[in-house]
Amino acid sequence: MNIPEHIAIIMDGNGRWAEQRGEPRHYGHSAGVESLRKVTAECARIGVKYLTVYAFSTENWNRPIEEVRLLMELIISSLDYSLFDDNNIRFRSIGDRKRLPQNVQNTLQDLEERTKGYTKMTVTVALSYSSRWELTDCMQKIAYQVESGKLKASDITEQTIIDNMNSGFQPDPDLLIRTGGDVRISNYMLWQIAYSELYFTSIYWPDFNEDELHKAIEYFNTKQRRFGMTEAQVEQGLLNSI
Repeated sequence: MNIPEHIAIIMDGNGRWAEQRGEPRHYGHSAGVESLRKVTAECARIGVKYLTVYAFSTENWNRPIEEVRLLMELIISSLDYSLFDDNNIRFRSIGDRKRLPQNVQNTLQDLEERTKGYTKMTVTVALSYSSRWELTDCMQKIAYQVESGKLKASDITEQTIIDNMNSGFQPDPDLLIRTGGDVRISNYMLWQIAYSELYFTSIYWPDFNEDELHKAIEYFNTKQRRFGMTEAQVEQGLLNSI
């Protein structure tokens, strides 16, 4: 089986999962943490190199204040150092970190520093993130370089944009998974998923486990990735030459 190098996940359905059980929404978020641990460990085991998960969007700041507060507390408690240590996993985060509470910022920085030498897999958590925020931030960085004379507008390329993006340290996702039944991207990695395979499932995130992960990868293996080329060109091996 061909294992995707980079899997991105929109972890949706935590609140609805809890409400169906007569529980408060934060109960579903807590259950979702356990699913993330299982999926992370399994991705490391099977050879995925990058896993990027959408944990909290810039739009999520509009949710009820108490739910946001509980989510911030959950973020702190859910970053299990042993998961990263035991599996040789590097931790990264993307998003507008300045909007996060200081204790969350400190925890993210501590875990990034602790795991920076780990090499088996990189797990990136998108917090206070949206693709429009990332692209706006990228454009501002490039504009400052042009204003200061470090860069000419005519020199801007796709690689210039990638180098100035918050997530530019990792390759584009091969596979995007969204749980929870909705079929949309929700402002997540819009630039990066231009040629990703998209897998949507009605399974709520707390019920997404190792078996569900393998179903998504099996779906990925049914697809021929052509990147604008013809099927014949791909079969001739021309894709690898570009």
